[in-house]
Amino acid sequence: MADEAKAKGNAAFSSGDFSSAVTHFTEAINLAPTNHVLYSNRSAAHASLHNYQEALSDAKKTVELKPDWAKGYSRLGAAHLGLNNHDEAVEAYSKGLEIDPSNEALKSGLADASRSRAAPPNPFGDAFKGPEMWAKLTADPSTRGFLKQPDFVNMMQEIQRNPSSLNLYLKDQRVMQSLGVLLNVQFRTQAGDEAEAAGENEEDEMVVNEPVVERKREPEPEPEVVSEEREKKERKEKALKEKEMGNAAYKKKDFETAIKHYSAAMEIDDEDISFITNRAAVHLEMGKYDECIKDCDKAVERGRELRSDYKMVAKALTRKGTALGKMAKVSKDYEPVIETYQKALTEHRNPDTLKRLNEAERAKKELEQQEYFDPAIGDEEREKGNQFFKEQKYPDAVRHYTEAIKRNPKDPRAYSNRAACYTKLGAMPEGLKDAEKCIELDPTFSKGYSRKGAVQFFMKEYDNAMETYQEGLKHDPNNQELLDGVRRCVQQINKANRGDLTPEELKERQAKGMQDPEIQNILTDPVMRQVLSDLQENPAAAQKHMQNPMIMNKIQKLISSGIVQMK
Repeated sequence: MADEAKAKGNAAFSSGDFSSAVTHFTEAINLAPTNHVLYSNRSAAHASLHNYQEALSDAKKTVELKPDWAKGYSRLGAAHLGLNNHDEAVEAYSKGLEIDPSNEALKSGLADASRSRAAPPNPFGDAFKGPEMWAKLTADPSTRGFLKQPDFVNMMQEIQRNPSSLNLYLKDQRVMQSLGVLLNVQFRTQAGDEAEAAGENEEDEMVVNEPVVERKREPEPEPEVVSEEREKKERKEKALKEKEMGNAAYKKKDFETAIKHYSAAMEIDDEDISFITNRAAVHLEMGKYDECIKDCDKAVERGRELRSDYKMVAKALTRKGTALGKMAKVSKDYEPVIETYQKALTEHRNPDTLKRLNEAERAKKELEQQEYFDPAIGDEEREKGNQFFKEQKYPDAVRHYTEAIKRNPKDPRAYSNRAACYTKLGAMPEGLKDAEKCIELDPTFSKGYSRKGAVQFFMKEYDNAMETYQEGLKHDPNNQELLDGVRRCVQQINKANRGDLTPEELKERQAKGMQDPEIQNILTDPVMRQVLSDLQENPAAAQKHMQNPMIMNKIQKLISSGIVQMK
């Protein structure tokens, strides 16, 4: 249940629905309160909602539960940084790097915290804190319209996250207007200052105004574009054209031409790592996995230097993982694949990357099972288990049967024998599971049916046990163990039909019967409710009902479970 809630939280987080993510992670925590990963995930969701105090509380709990987990300190540092606790953020990231010195997320976080600590605090930072800021801007007519402009909203959100960034936006008149509203101060415009100064110089006496010849204002020269910026813009446009030609060649499967264009784009503009990841994709298609991995590593390194979008860095890591996965089919080494996908997920939790990680982990497990497969050793372990079973040392027998199953998962005998051990130990659910697996592997193996029937008999599910024994007799009609099982079930069922159960037995059987979904469906069926009513009040109608085999079978089911008693 906790895993299911966690998966829902991860999916909501990946889609940007952070509020739902918090809800699902909270549900998972209630089911598994000692799981440090759940607190870590909820901390990230709170931080994405800018609820840094809640994020800090969860991050502290993560570190408390798992002090040697580097990612917990990354969450702690991010929460402190969101609360502008720069010293505490630096300390948290530093502790994390002591545990994992090569962790890129911790290195990046430490650099951000160090820069924020060195930057002078903005005196107007408090004006932008909390939801009160949005309420004031909405209430004031002069700023209400700004909230419909996405670029303005983004600027205000950035200032909320990092008040020191206010200085970057003061040239924007909308920000100045908003600052005035938040501080309850009216900032004058340049035209207003001139008007006030003119008013102060006027005298009280009447003055005859001389006609003034109005000069025509000469148009102000437009600012020239700096040559360096113009060159940079032209360079980027040229690089993008090369990329587009590379994309067109890639779609046509003209890989050599695509590599040529992507390489040209990289030479023209080295500040866009998408050119590198695209070339890596071509190498991947061509089966040049080493070249693909080199390009992905280069994209990650350059992306860190440029502080590129974390999604682009994650994309490069995922592509590298895919190349490593192709190589692992030959090398049989899935550890680097899994590690790379895990790093990609720390950058951006993409569902596709998560799916690839699960596939790599499954492939690794299957490979380990194949390498461990040895039927000869499996038979030896099963014989050892048989010896311990004869000596009534059932836990030891279970251990050897389990090893036999690992060595040969397709041998129904090991499952059958372990089911017998579990039955002796009173572990009925485990015994039932092994017996069903035994039947699944070999539907003609009579021992599987006798094991399953025995478990059901001990669980006092006599009708189910009867069905199991009868199913086994279809494959082995003369099997004495199955015939004896049928006889025992008939005795117990007849005992219930005659009403020979003690009050305690009847109460126990009724309680177990009410938990059976089939019994529940019978009792909620309107037709059967009428039949039960006729059995008590209308004998003639009841006799007619009894002629229906389906109804009779359901009545028998209720009698066997002790719900209905015939006198």
